[in-house]
Amino acid sequence: MGQTFFLPCVDGNVEFPHPRHALIEPNGLLAYGGDLSSQRLLKAYQQGVFPWFNEDEPILWWSPHPRMVLFPEKFHCSRSLQRFIKKTDYDCYWNRDFATVIKKCAAPREQQPGTWISTDMQQAYQELFNQGHAFCVEIEYAGQLAGGIYGVKGDRALFGESMFSTHTNGSKIALFEVCKTMLAKQIKVLDCQVYSEHLATLGAELIERRKFLQLIDH
Repeated sequence: MGQTFFLPCVDGNVEFPHPRHALIEPNGLLAYGGDLSSQRLLKAYQQGVFPWFNEDEPILWWSPHPRMVLFPEKFHCSRSLQRFIKKTDYDCYWNRDFATVIKKCAAPREQQPGTWISTDMQQAYQELFNQGHAFCVEIEYAGQLAGGIYGVKGDRALFGESMFSTHTNGSKIALFEVCKTMLAKQIKVLDCQVYSEHLATLGAELIERRKFLQLIDH
């Protein structure tokens, strides 16, 4: 049986309980409270934990089992996406405009009027980026922003947080470029957190939490 822990807002006390204590239902809920300081966020990602909550909720911390991940060598580039990439003149930019990327990711989407990427979340991840611990990718078609992705950098993994598209295949190409760079830099895994059918079509898969923690262990 899992247990949900309260995290006090005490300077210097940013430790998390071990993810094995996370609840089965709701899947992966480990703790609540605390803050979104850079120190606490970095400790969370190092332990395979991430924040996810609505604006009317306390800060909730999660470590689901199983875990959705994408191994860069397993990125599935469909024939239609291959054709699109070949015929499309696009530019890829790393770490150029984090604020714009996270705002685009936070924008309401069809059948999803709200967002979990609140102003406080945006500010917290912007600070991580300013400190060199977060990343973003932008894709442009003919000078127009088409898609992007942002996340957190770890020693052996990248932790994807969200992506967006404003033009056809914008987010898919962003993910394609992320995987290319990961292969070149020998970064083993991209954390996708929880299952989505869209990510599964791109090669992401579910693995045991234990295996995931081994992969990110530094």
